Amino acid sequence: MPPLWEVHAFVCGYPGLRRTDTVPGAVQTPEETTLDVPGFELAARVWGPPDGRRVLALHGWLDNAATFDGLAPRLPGCRIVALDMPGHGHSSHAAPGAVYPFIDFVAATHGALDALGWGTCTLMGHSLGSSVCATLAGTTPERVDRLVLLEGVGPLTTAAADAPERLAGALREQARKQARPMTTYPDVAHVAKALAFSPSMLTPESIQTLLGRGLRPTEGGVQWRSDRRLRYASRSRLTEAQVLAFLGRIDCPTLLIVAKDGLRMPEAVMAARIAAITDLESVEVPGHHHVHLDAPQTVAPAVATFLERG
Repeated sequence: MPPLWEVHAFVCGYPGLRRTDTVPGAVQTPEETTLDVPGFELAARVWGPPDGRRVLALHGWLDNAATFDGLAPRLPGCRIVALDMPGHGHSSHAAPGAVYPFIDFVAATHGALDALGWGTCTLMGHSLGSSVCATLAGTTPERVDRLVLLEGVGPLTTAAADAPERLAGALREQARKQARPMTTYPDVAHVAKALAFSPSMLTPESIQTLLGRGLRPTEGGVQWRSDRRLRYASRSRLTEAQVLAFLGRIDCPTLLIVAKDGLRMPEAVMAARIAAITDLESVEVPGHHHVHLDAPQTVAPAVATFLERG
C-alpha cells in the first residue's frame, strides 16, 4: 500500500447525477466546449461571463471537470474553463501504444491556453491538477498572473538513482495489464459504493457529482470513461531538485489551500517546496482532500478574496 500522500481518489462520473446545492444569484448551468490541442481533443465545462477574469481549472488524477461544479459558481466575475485533462472525462485518449507522462499534461494545458487564445490567465488546480498548474507556471511564468493550488504543491518525484528500477517496474506492469479487458460494473450504485471507501473520504454528494461525468453505459452495465492507461505506474518522474527549479521560477502571487485532514507529503519536502515559491500564502481549511468539492463554501471565500486583489 503506497503512503497516503501518493494516493489519489479513483473518481469519475456517470450521466444524470449532478450537484444539488445552489448559490444565490449564480448561473448554475455551465457551457460545454471542446479545445483542439496537439494530440488531443479536450472537453471542458465553462462557467461565468465571457468578459470575466480568465481562470483555467484542472482536476485531480482520475477525476474530471465536474470537480469544480460547487466552487466555480462561488467565484463571481470569473470566466472559469474547467478542463477534462487528456484521458479523463469526455476528453480524447492518448494514441495507441502511448501512455500519460506527467510532463505531457503540462504540454496539453499549455496547448489549451493557446486554443483559448489566452495570453495570460489565472491557473487553478486540485491535486494532480495543482502539480500541472505549478509546473506550467514555472515553465511560462509570463502567462500566469495568479496561481491557486488546492491540496498540492508540485508532482510526485523519484530519486535519480531509483529511475532505472521505476522504468523497469512500469514496463512490467504495463505488459501485465494491457491485455486485460475493460471492467464492466453492474450499475452506478456498485461504483458509488466502492468510492465511498476512497482514502480521500469523499462525501456521498461529491461522489454523485463526480459520477456525473466519468462513466458510460455499456452492454451489461457501466464502464469508466477514463483511459485505463492512466492507472499504469509512471515510467519516470521528475527529481525533487527539478521540481524545486520549476517552483523557483513562479513569479506570480500564489495561494495554497491545505485541507486539515487532507493527503500529506513529508513535512520537509512540503516546507522546501513552499519556500521555493517567492510569493505564496497558505490557508488551512477544515476538510479532506476534496474539500473544494465536499465543502466549496469553505474554500470559496479564500479563493475569491485572493483573486480580487489583482
